[in-house]
Amino acid sequence: MMKRIVPLVLLLLCVHAPLTAHISPAHLSPAPRSPLIRSPLPAAPQDTLRTSSLGELVISASRWYRHGEEQAVKVTRLAFEQSNAYNPQTAADMLGLGGEVFVQKSQYGGGSPMIRGFSTNRLLYSVDGVRMNTAIFRAGNLQNVISLDPFAISSTEVLFGPGSVCYGSDAIGGAMVFNTLQPRLAQGQSPVFYGSATLRGATASSEFTGHLHLGAGWRKWGFITSFSASSFSDLKQGLHGPEEYIMPYIVVPGYSMGGEVNDLVLANGNVRSQAPSGYSQYNFMQKVRYDPSARWDMEYAFHMSRTSDYARYDRHQRMRNGKPRYAEWNYGPQEWTMNHLSVEHWGENAVYDSLRINLAMQLFGESRISRNLNDPLRETQTEKVDAWSANVDFNKGLTDGVTLSYGLEYVLNTVQSKGEGYDVTTGAKSVIPARYPKASWHSAGLYAQAEWRVHRTLNLEAGLRYNHYFIRNDFSTVGYDVPFAPLQNSDAGSVSGSAGLNWRPKSDWLFRVNYARGFRAPNVDDMGKLFDSADGCVTVPNPSLKPEYADNIELGVSKRFGPFLRLDLTAYYTHLSNAIVRRDYLFNGSPTMQYQGEECVVQALQNAAEANVWGIQAAVDSRFARYFYVRANVNWQRGFEELDNGDVSPSRHVAPLFGRASIGFDNRKLQAEVYTAFQAECDAASMPEEERGKKEIYALDANGNPYSPAWITLNMRLSYLILKGLRLHATLENLTDRRYRPYSSGISAPGRNVTFSLTYTL
Repeated sequence: MMKRIVPLVLLLLCVHAPLTAHISPAHLSPAPRSPLIRSPLPAAPQDTLRTSSLGELVISASRWYRHGEEQAVKVTRLAFEQSNAYNPQTAADMLGLGGEVFVQKSQYGGGSPMIRGFSTNRLLYSVDGVRMNTAIFRAGNLQNVISLDPFAISSTEVLFGPGSVCYGSDAIGGAMVFNTLQPRLAQGQSPVFYGSATLRGATASSEFTGHLHLGAGWRKWGFITSFSASSFSDLKQGLHGPEEYIMPYIVVPGYSMGGEVNDLVLANGNVRSQAPSGYSQYNFMQKVRYDPSARWDMEYAFHMSRTSDYARYDRHQRMRNGKPRYAEWNYGPQEWTMNHLSVEHWGENAVYDSLRINLAMQLFGESRISRNLNDPLRETQTEKVDAWSANVDFNKGLTDGVTLSYGLEYVLNTVQSKGEGYDVTTGAKSVIPARYPKASWHSAGLYAQAEWRVHRTLNLEAGLRYNHYFIRNDFSTVGYDVPFAPLQNSDAGSVSGSAGLNWRPKSDWLFRVNYARGFRAPNVDDMGKLFDSADGCVTVPNPSLKPEYADNIELGVSKRFGPFLRLDLTAYYTHLSNAIVRRDYLFNGSPTMQYQGEECVVQALQNAAEANVWGIQAAVDSRFARYFYVRANVNWQRGFEELDNGDVSPSRHVAPLFGRASIGFDNRKLQAEVYTAFQAECDAASMPEEERGKKEIYALDANGNPYSPAWITLNMRLSYLILKGLRLHATLENLTDRRYRPYSSGISAPGRNVTFSLTYTL
């Protein structure tokens, strides 16, 4: 299949080189910027973003404005206008627009990014400079990114490779920096009013989405309010593809008070329907900005996101004794709120030219609700995390072209977890094991990063960070006996760093070399979790974990051929040492234990392996006529991790070759595009050891072994300015109605799907 897919891609001149532009940012301007131009960056002109100009600005890599020609690492940026033109359903879908971030889904309400062979708690999420990762971010696929509202994000930046110097723990595979809409201020005496309203629908899930944001600004005060609400029915998959992706049954829960449980297993009469998978969600944001003078800029922001209950579709496909294992398996509402205060000052004193303070309090809530088929006991595990954080960042321009940025960070997470059983026939409640102990996770860091403009063609940069973490786990709250003292304390320090250069021998050539060392401190999920990782296996706590480290080398070259063509190539190699991986384990002296009525093999996360990942990211961006363009983006990667017996296995989060491609027409009134997305096959021999036991989510080859088939989609997009301020967006996705699943996903992607929206902008 791979031999078929590559010629098709080349024939279409595809590979969607960024919607997002490749950026190599770098020079930190020490001069104070006007408070009217506030981070994040205002949207750049569309032509600049589309043609991947080497001179773009970016804020993500250094936490400050940096010029786009001189940084040593690969960064891409997606602006609000670009995202809105493609109508992404969620923030996860928005990340996948550029074809450089692979997105896995275990259910329709979700999306787990994979970057350079790493995922979940080895990636860093940042919202307006605030760390979103919590102490219960897990090693499996993580769907929390859907808490963010794509309609309220002004720009998204992805920093590839370790970013621990600026962002601390977890930034191993990369950092995703989300900048939300900012209040504007009036530049004259008259106030400024602005806003946007969108209505969106899609046929594959009977989606209805509404969004509205309104803002007002005066000389010193600015306000913006944003609200979005979405509703999705069960997702319909394509007609043509692997039969294994069709769930042949649906389960109808059947029970009554005082009666018996009689769950019905019925034939699924609609092969396209993936039931249960529908859900709903709303997002709210309120910001207030105050600039008392030209040197001060203050902002308070409140964010809230909440989903309905939604089914974890991959678990509904599990079988036991020839029948569905579960009658119910849902996530409870996923909740996120953030109170955020940011203060910026332009001082031009001996200590700093610019100062930024971020203070934030976040509340996270999630739960897991399951009931086995014909079992009266419904089990619910609920988690609450309070996340407090403080960041102080300084920027100072020194002599001889040297710029220094440095800062401090402190993070505190407190975790509350409980387990409750409920008999659906009697209403009786009981205590079941909690997923986590009562815990607190502290992290404190200090970093410094310097940039030296040696020459107008040569830029050097280096950074260093020291981080110390402390975890306190109280296992007396978990509801089961542990083979160690109930109160467990753990702490350790970590050093990370980076060094790189950026050389531009001519205006149309760019060479980058960078070394970076990242780390991930173990969290409460690593040390204290009890859960069923797979049928017949249970993961138990291990409080003796230590940090894992990643060393990364990156080489990049970009070449521009006049205004018509841009080529970009990046190669990287990452070595992960002291890797935290799941291995067989003894708990209370036994290799097995009873869990949810089943004798299970005991496993735990341990520092027991090394892993290596390497790959190439290639992009082409061509504007061959005044209004016509071709873009291409391909990602190839390989990775292996050490097994318990000394053998090696392909790494779980290393996706097969994938990319995106487009050819289009673009002027101010009309945009039209034909584009593809594709993935190469991951055959049975290349499947990671952890994935081989998940036959329920994969296709099966002739020998009955699970594998991930190759796929390619053909899509069309149209955007038309009907009249001033009113624009129609329409997309026809998956024209050939393919039934396919991105690698490692537990739910199929939409089949043939029409999306449409109307947006009115003030």
